[in-house]
Amino acid sequence: MIQSIPSPKAEPFKRWLSKVGKERLDEIENPELAMGRMQELYEKKGYPKEWIDKRLRGIAVRQDLTDEWKQRGVASSQEFAILTNEIMHGTLGGRVQAGEGAGA
Repeated sequence: MIQSIPSPKAEPFKRWLSKVGKERLDEIENPELAMGRMQELYEKKGYPKEWIDKRLRGIAVRQDLTDEWKQRGVASSQEFAILTNEIMHGTLGGRVQAGEGAGA
């Protein structure tokens, strides 16, 4: 669709869109690239290295946990929310709001 816009002003946008599309496809092939991009964005925003490292570890641990749940048959968003709530309640005494669960 973007190719059908015959305008010199559209060319920079076409190049940018093509570049970003390629980067995202590369990240699908190699998820570590996405993690690197996320780390760079956090650094540019001024987050401390310790916070970034902790955030990346937390994401990896959460992914491992949801992968394990999937292997054990958890499939729906509601099931992920229930399990997440049980962890939150057991460790912090709190609950996760609807829509804040993860995994699906």
